[in-house]
Amino acid sequence: MSMVRIALIGERNSEILAHQAIPLALRLASLELEVALESTWIRTDRLEADPTEQLAGYHGIWCVPGSPYASLEGALGAIALARVSGRPFLGTCGGFQHALLEYARNVLGLIRAEHAEITPEAEEPFIAPLACAMVERSGRIVLDPASLVGSLYGVPDVTEEYHCSYGLNPRYADRLADGPLAVVGRDEHGEVRAVELRHHPFFVATLYQPERSALKGRSHPLIAGLVRAAARATSGSLTRVR
Repeated sequence: MSMVRIALIGERNSEILAHQAIPLALRLASLELEVALESTWIRTDRLEADPTEQLAGYHGIWCVPGSPYASLEGALGAIALARVSGRPFLGTCGGFQHALLEYARNVLGLIRAEHAEITPEAEEPFIAPLACAMVERSGRIVLDPASLVGSLYGVPDVTEEYHCSYGLNPRYADRLADGPLAVVGRDEHGEVRAVELRHHPFFVATLYQPERSALKGRSHPLIAGLVRAAARATSGSLTRVR
């Protein structure tokens, strides 16, 4: 059996609850899928020069919570690599925010798109403070049943846990309407909470933190989806996960 290798992009901090949960979440997924799995934390500042070289040999990439990262460009470089190469990718919380920022700059052509936490002086940041901060709160997300995310959950709506104060600026939500990065989950007020990249084996990002399910001993369908896609990548197969 090939070893599945997952790169965890971010600065590990044992005091962050999500960072405590991530290794548990991956272990639960690997047991469920019966695959051998190894995960490695990679600091974002190691990725500034050449993310392709640093991430060679990894079958999946997870951009984890805990932003602002040591290197914005390092995080964006890893996300761009996953998006362009077809490498399975999951972004949660800060990873969601940076996946949107990378897409804004490199696909939508908004080269001056900013994150308000990093550039608070930005007049109209692409990633902006949430109208109601979701720090240690949970909320209902309505899913697109035709999406990969919807099919992995297998239900029309879910309740998930958050620890964040920033999200997509609602003024820019329409920019995602017709592009390959599709909105697949919204909260009860219509705010964007989950996206996926069409025609990619697995590229999913959520503002919430699905990894927290592991703290209750539960495997999560999105994390299992990442591991399943990465396992397929070990054999050179990058078909879309269902």
